[in-house]
Amino acid sequence: MSLSGRTAKGLLAVSPLVVFLAAYLVSSIFAGDFYRVPVSSAFLLAGIYAICITKGKVRERVAIFSRGAGDSKVLLMIWIFILAGAFAGTARDIGAVDATVNATLAIIPAKMLFAGFFLTACFISMSIGTSVGTIVALMPIAGGIAAQTGTALPYMAAIIVGGAFFGDNLSFISDTTIAATRALGCEMSDKFKVNIRIVLPAVVVVTAIYIITGQSVSAVPSVGAAEWYLILPYLAVIVMALLGVDVMALLVLGLVMNAVLGFVTGAFGWVGFLESVGKGIAGMSDLIVVTMLAGGLLEIIRHNGGLDFIIESLTRNIRGKRGAEFSIAGLVCLANLCTANNTIAIITTGGIAKDITDRFGLDPRKTASIMDTFSCLVQGIIPYGAQLLMASGLAGISPTSIIPYLFYPLVMGICAVVCIIFRLPKNYRGV
Repeated sequence: MSLSGRTAKGLLAVSPLVVFLAAYLVSSIFAGDFYRVPVSSAFLLAGIYAICITKGKVRERVAIFSRGAGDSKVLLMIWIFILAGAFAGTARDIGAVDATVNATLAIIPAKMLFAGFFLTACFISMSIGTSVGTIVALMPIAGGIAAQTGTALPYMAAIIVGGAFFGDNLSFISDTTIAATRALGCEMSDKFKVNIRIVLPAVVVVTAIYIITGQSVSAVPSVGAAEWYLILPYLAVIVMALLGVDVMALLVLGLVMNAVLGFVTGAFGWVGFLESVGKGIAGMSDLIVVTMLAGGLLEIIRHNGGLDFIIESLTRNIRGKRGAEFSIAGLVCLANLCTANNTIAIITTGGIAKDITDRFGLDPRKTASIMDTFSCLVQGIIPYGAQLLMASGLAGISPTSIIPYLFYPLVMGICAVVCIIFRLPKNYRGV
């Protein structure tokens, strides 16, 4: 086949991705709202189109799509999503989120208010695994702090958003962590050990900035009573994950702890517990459907030679591992800009990143960290992302007013770029 023939075939093979982007991105722009158009609808249209352009009998084409949707890695990711949803739902209903907020704010000294608030957001997002949940929990408090201290509300909102993305990037129950590690086939604990080496300098730098700017603050706002025992499930999950316990096992253990605490405190009975589990799982339903549709779509594209075409196009002028890692970072950034969802961006590009990782001999733990970090960088600074929209909506301000104060996502991105250029961290191969 001639070069032009291979190019034409490759472009046809990857055209389902164009259909997906057109269905989602263009429709969202026309609607003026990136959250009005369901991602699952765009994936479904792209999937139908992909099946139509594939050769063979209809049943055979659908079988290819179904093979991707039901791939063992996709299903494992879905089981983890289900357990993570159940854990998060029951933790919320026993009051663990409020307890975590109150406990961490109760120990912050006045001069450390900004830095302490940032670290509080880091800890809460690391515990509950959701940046949006962290923003929802802390923004009401931020409004009170801004009023009491005379601090600009966009500045306080940016502190929360920045800390929220620390956990979004690193938490063991974060959607992005689950998606990145499943796509690359590495353990969460190993990815964490590499990822924390990349972003820890950013945490230190940003904390230092907040310590300096917080010296003029003289009063810490009052918080509710700290019920420390309600934090135990979160702490247990973090500790067990660091010890290398399988993620499904630790989520089951965390769910059991939530159930026991809920029964003992009277937060819910048996039926209430089942309702809480159901609500938590239901909260993951869209993500589960998108994961299956994306898996099927990518399998069709792979079958038609599209992934090989994308990888060849991306890596044609790449001669080393730095270039390969930058190509993965650029790919996930582009996907995130188009979808305004860092989890979907990782799910969509995970198969391509895995192939590039294998072809260039990259470490999958670092690739997973790069994907997660750069997706959080883009998600953290786009004004049409859920996090900035949620923060601005709760604060009653414009999302663009928050962006100039978003120190952590920007410094995190700089650290990630430096780690690629200088091939850092150098000692993670032994983790």
